[in-house]
Amino acid sequence: MLKPHPTVLRRLVEEYETLTAAGGGPAGPDPRTGDLAYTLCVSTGTRDVRHALTTARGWLATAGQDAPGSGAPAAV
Repeated sequence: MLKPHPTVLRRLVEEYETLTAAGGGPAGPDPRTGDLAYTLCVSTGTRDVRHALTTARGWLATAGQDAPGSGAPAAV
């Protein structure tokens, strides 16, 4: 399975959390919330946004070890 870039995944999680904190759950007043929930599920291979967030946070916790820009020189 392909994984989203940590920067993109982090942005999705942060935007989803900001919108849900401001207006409720995935069916909140902002239609973007539902779009973000769907995108998080597709990006993490899950079917429930709660599982998607758990998976995304796990990936982000380990992303610094193998993500580009983590201090290790990139192969050219």
